[in-house]
Amino acid sequence: MISGSTRVAAVIGSPVTHSLSPAIHNAAFAASGLDWVYTAFEVVPGAARVALAGMRAFGIAGLSVTMPHKDDVAAAVDVLDPVSASLRTVNTVVLQPDGRLAGYSTDGDGFVASLREAGRDPAAMRVVVIGAGGAARSVIDALARNGADRITVVNRSPERAGTAAALAGHRGHVGSIDDIAAADLIVNATSIGMGADGSAPHHLPFDVELIEARHIVSDLVYHPLETALLAAARRRGAVAVDGLGMLVHQAVLQQELWTGRRPDPAVMRAAAEHELARRAAPGRNAV
Repeated sequence: MISGSTRVAAVIGSPVTHSLSPAIHNAAFAASGLDWVYTAFEVVPGAARVALAGMRAFGIAGLSVTMPHKDDVAAAVDVLDPVSASLRTVNTVVLQPDGRLAGYSTDGDGFVASLREAGRDPAAMRVVVIGAGGAARSVIDALARNGADRITVVNRSPERAGTAAALAGHRGHVGSIDDIAAADLIVNATSIGMGADGSAPHHLPFDVELIEARHIVSDLVYHPLETALLAAARRRGAVAVDGLGMLVHQAVLQQELWTGRRPDPAVMRAAAEHELARRAAPGRNAV
């Protein structure tokens, strides 16, 4: 029951109606017995500062931040943790007891947690990351902090690839698809394959003939859950890690920051899968 003492958390973004976060977080709050509720607020581009002012005014305890507001929120909060300060992006805001707003980035650590859940630790791995956007940068930063040996960034723009690779320090390099041959882990951090339901070449970020059974292949896309890339990786005997794990584990870290308690990732994943299945049912719009 929602009451006057119920704590409120929310996601802000534009568009935001497709977000899985309300289903994920509310399931975890209920399972943990917490008097919290989570909703979604559509915030138009450029209005992030106004949204943060509203967070203070209404006493909203926590925010998830999605596109296009991550960079603007990083510039507007009172305190940044070291990761978000390095990335200059924020996906989580905590209203502190003194009224200050603290910004965090949990995306990259969520990705590493999803790898470990799949039984793979990135320490000493050679990695190829395809893409150089916000998701790629978070992953690169986290992989470097967790001991990856070499992180090669492949992107159409060499300049953007260089900026992203620099986040890994001496471990970061700009490369090409040919570097997959020497990699242990391949990460698709682009939107290629999103919404695709087949294996047509334009649904794949690279030639899957390059995948070997020794590879770990991760796709940050989670709609569909089994992307064309992951399906191809499984056919070739590689370990496939879907993008829903990253979404779930970054949300686990968010709830820890807001409530001080760790939710059950299995509960959150089940809620996300249920919501995806509901949306895919006949007569409903997909994500």
